[in-house]
Amino acid sequence: MTMLSRRAALALPAALALPALARAQGSTEITVHYAQPFIYKDSYDAILAEFAKREPGIKINIVTTPNYEEGAQLLLRQAATNQLPDLSYQGFNRLRVFAERGIAQDITPLLKAEGDAAKLGYGPNQLALGQFGGIQAGLAYAASNPICYYNADLVKRAGGDPDNFPKDWDGVLALAAKIDALGDGIEGMWYTWNGDDWMFSALLFGYGGRMLNETETDVGFAGPEGLASLKLIERMVKQAGMPNLTATAARQAFAAGKLGMIFQTTALVRGTVAGVGKNFELRTTGMPVIDPVKGRLPTGGAAGMITAKDAAKRAAAYKFLRFSTGPEGQAMMVKNTGYLPCNQIAIDDPQYLAEFYKENPLFVPSVKQIPISIPWYAFPGSNSVRVTQTMVDNIATIVEGKATPEQAQAEMAKEVRRLLPKRS
Repeated sequence: MTMLSRRAALALPAALALPALARAQGSTEITVHYAQPFIYKDSYDAILAEFAKREPGIKINIVTTPNYEEGAQLLLRQAATNQLPDLSYQGFNRLRVFAERGIAQDITPLLKAEGDAAKLGYGPNQLALGQFGGIQAGLAYAASNPICYYNADLVKRAGGDPDNFPKDWDGVLALAAKIDALGDGIEGMWYTWNGDDWMFSALLFGYGGRMLNETETDVGFAGPEGLASLKLIERMVKQAGMPNLTATAARQAFAAGKLGMIFQTTALVRGTVAGVGKNFELRTTGMPVIDPVKGRLPTGGAAGMITAKDAAKRAAAYKFLRFSTGPEGQAMMVKNTGYLPCNQIAIDDPQYLAEFYKENPLFVPSVKQIPISIPWYAFPGSNSVRVTQTMVDNIATIVEGKATPEQAQAEMAKEVRRLLPKRS
């Protein structure tokens, strides 16, 4: 999930490999792409350094994009000019378009050559995150769900109890309004509504709704669940005084102690801890429960997909993919981000993460939400990125006070219908 505006300028450093890797005199050289270096860089750097020790014959050049959407657009352009990287870590909701276009290679034969995938730590749930178009389009590298980060000091000042944070949206909005009323430039809350459709789907799925209908022939968010989700966003603005901020500005305000609570991906735990420092007491908790029976949360994150056509490069790319998604790589990824591990061995074997979670309680709320997490929905067809932008643009009209939830829902449904694949 990206926290940056899709309007951000595309940044493509020529080669951001670690110095040690850049000096490697490898017999095979591959290019690896990943998005969101502001979240992922430390984890990839740690994995790259360890991989270089084990595979000195493989040189890795790194290319990054600010977010998943620009990463997807980059690869779609490169596919047309035959300039693809050998391995790309794409958002779960973008794998589908690459699988349907034949860009992502089926990893199943490579896994089968190693034996039972489950014994490697890839159980059915982990594999399902990368299955699209009838193939194993990728292996999950990092998984997330949305959580709430809150400033315990501001909660106390507003008369709340940090040890008993509200568990429903009515309570959350009431508390946010009290924090907002403290004045002195303090804002009550911010919900990540911009960037992509992930956090909107957290509300939609929380009400038990769907993005499209079961046959994927029409929108599913045009019903009561979608309207309730948009009305909740409007309440955040009108009742809790949610400011119209970019994700970057919101994170900066929170770290500075000027924002009471922020709802965003668990992937940002490590970065938020570093940003807050000793400014205030930071706490995390799960998302408010909307429908206790039907309610679900989206699983964000990324999976590595192989695009290399050369046999040697494909083998090298697979080695790096396996290491990054294996138990050791996953332990490094979790400790350097806030994401959930995608390898069962890393989860079950005490030598990897058991002690880490005991010593780092801020990481725990997302783990507790795994039972109600479902895949991040991937829109069909070639317009998936445009569909996402259309949804963000219409939600913006609510936050900016330019449209009612009913108006925004109708416009969003009309535009998304136009962008869906035509069915014969």
